[in-house]
Amino acid sequence: MSFHTKFATVASGLALSLAAGLAQADVLFWSTQANPVEEQQAMRDQVLATHDDAVDYQSNEAGAWLTRLQAELQANSGSIGLLGALHGNFSAMNPDDLVDLSDLGLQSSSDTFNNLAMLGSDSLQYMPWMQASYIMAASRDSLQYLPEGADINALTYDQLIEWAATVHEAAGEPKFGFPAGPKGLKHRFFQGYLYPSYTNGVVRTFASDKAVIAWEKFKELWAHTNPASTNFSFMQEQLLSGDAWIVFDHTSRLAQAFNERPDDFVAFPAPAGPEGRGFMPVLAGIAIPRTAPDMEASKALLAHMMKPETQIATLKATNFFPVVDVTLPDDLPPSVKAAGDAVARMSSAADANPGLLPAGLGSKGGDFNRVFVDTFERIVLAGQPVEAVLQDQKRRLEAIMSETGAPCWAPDAPSEGACPVE
Repeated sequence: MSFHTKFATVASGLALSLAAGLAQADVLFWSTQANPVEEQQAMRDQVLATHDDAVDYQSNEAGAWLTRLQAELQANSGSIGLLGALHGNFSAMNPDDLVDLSDLGLQSSSDTFNNLAMLGSDSLQYMPWMQASYIMAASRDSLQYLPEGADINALTYDQLIEWAATVHEAAGEPKFGFPAGPKGLKHRFFQGYLYPSYTNGVVRTFASDKAVIAWEKFKELWAHTNPASTNFSFMQEQLLSGDAWIVFDHTSRLAQAFNERPDDFVAFPAPAGPEGRGFMPVLAGIAIPRTAPDMEASKALLAHMMKPETQIATLKATNFFPVVDVTLPDDLPPSVKAAGDAVARMSSAADANPGLLPAGLGSKGGDFNRVFVDTFERIVLAGQPVEAVLQDQKRRLEAIMSETGAPCWAPDAPSEGACPVE
């Protein structure tokens, strides 16, 4: 065989190999989630290895994630097949850059999440993928003091206050526990739970008449709260010590109590107020960019991520909870099973009213949180007049929103430009 014949044969074979490689190219799953190395590996080994096609899972910080995505969109050509990110990342995008997923016949079991995923349009712009949140927990010994007729999975704030008062009387000391310590996540309670439940907003309604009622109600609850709560940051510690019998916190900050003494505690949804059951979902979604190189492969991977068995594998890999109906297996840690049930009940409740994580604030996020912490300290701890404090703090909040230009997020109504403090 001549050199030229050999070269032609090798070249032909190489071309065929390249063509085959291109035909079987891994689907690039470009994500901001499961960023730690061990979680990335768990995603590859436990979640994506069961998919029919090969997947290249790459997780990055939000800045790098957006930079590459924007470059592909501007070039009208790219290699990203599936996007994974938080709701806030998708809400900042042009909906036209995402493929409409309405015709896939898939959705989460939460109408609330499905509506959020439409991003204000009439079509499904991303698919709810997984969630985390903050919940309530209590010692089983406290259940005997629940108000008559109260359903622990559908409590109101008035019932919670009555329950805490009865426990206070029975125990001889206040036993509601709240993460008001230096590292506690108290600001998330006010932003995602109290304000949505009483005002159906958080920025627009900050100093409203309904907000005055919300703070007065929280003062009622504080009267039955362990005063040492100003030192509490991880409520699992107070559940285990008995310093608190009823608490609020992030699921991860309650895990130790359920894992050490699973038979002694119960987890349940946050209570509801006049405007619904406010809760703060940390909601991640998956979407297909309009520049995806193989639409069918992208849709197949998306469908795989929504299977109940894949959702459970994702839970094990990331500690984020499913958004579809699943039966949690017995081999999960007790904390995961307990919190998973409470999160599912909360997000799928008919009166669910999500207060999303603040978005668009950039470096002013800490200042935004400080407004709520200072308001709490002045009204609840220092006993200053509610209306006067809200009007004073309103000016600080207006300055932050004006400087950042951040538009409103749910449950506040959408805004053109900076979200107004009305």
